[in-house]
Amino acid sequence: MIDVRHTDYHSSDGVRLRVAEVGRGRPVILLHGLFSSAHMNWIKYGHAAQIADAGFRVIMPDLRAHGHSEALHDPAAYPADILARDVLELIAHLNLSDYDLGGFSLGARTTVRAILNGITPRRVILAGMGLEGLAGWAKRRDFFLSAIDRFTDAKHGEAEWMAIQFMKTMKVDRDAARLLLASMVDTDPAALDAITQPTLVVCGAKDQDNGSAPRLAEALPDARYVEIPGTHMSSVTEKALGQAMVDFLRA
Repeated sequence: MIDVRHTDYHSSDGVRLRVAEVGRGRPVILLHGLFSSAHMNWIKYGHAAQIADAGFRVIMPDLRAHGHSEALHDPAAYPADILARDVLELIAHLNLSDYDLGGFSLGARTTVRAILNGITPRRVILAGMGLEGLAGWAKRRDFFLSAIDRFTDAKHGEAEWMAIQFMKTMKVDRDAARLLLASMVDTDPAALDAITQPTLVVCGAKDQDNGSAPRLAEALPDARYVEIPGTHMSSVTEKALGQAMVDFLRA
């Protein structure tokens, strides 16, 4: 059974944030997807254990308004690019200078934003993300806002249904989620030239939720694309996701 260590700390604006860790060795920070958590994305399906067994210290925060971190209802807690700022502060809190960084979906967006805000991981992992998902956030934001608005009346088979069921499973605080959605910032594809680190772009074969992952890999200076089975929802359950990350980190 995997030994998961949990700690809490407070951001510079006083928000309590939870961090899970497994393993020992070189630090790898992994950021979960929207409405998810460190446990759901990285621990439940064994990815954290795979990476830890390969000799890494896996650091997995619950982003603000997610998981066991605080979900405040004060708009002041959600300025533009707040998740990127939280990542910068986590790295400073842990006194990390040499580490790898990656994420799934929202976690991949946040990874990109954190790098463009000045952090310098050695390697980068962008999972469940395509080029259009970085540059066209407004369309995705409006979809999730619609899911929040239709939380009690959407019918099975309608576009928002699956997102709503996941929010229910994760017991998402919809008021906090609405505020967080408004804090997210688009990334101009031209800005990706600044991400010069070796980068893994990994995505499900049937996952087009955030646009084209191959196009994202092509837009980055030093990226490889790896396709794994699954859709946006199912690919994160595949052992192939953890294995692709292990192969990349150990290369």
